[in-house]
Amino acid sequence: MPGNKRKAVPHAAAALDRFKYEIATEVGVSLKEGYNGDIAARDAGKIGGQMVRKLIETAEKSMAGTTGTRF
Repeated sequence: MPGNKRKAVPHAAAALDRFKYEIATEVGVSLKEGYNGDIAARDAGKIGGQMVRKLIETAEKSMAGTTGTRF
């Protein structure tokens, strides 16, 4: 859906924002409060990629712990 910026879980927006800044620090990209459209696409990709990796890892651990199934 192009242009759909609606969050699946709206009350999680603040937590995801904090997570983004945490990941940016880990990968060595400095973000400022507010607009960050001036960072390089490579740096934005580092942040987004690392966020996805960690979210998937957390989901996998959660599924393994609650269902007893290992993938």
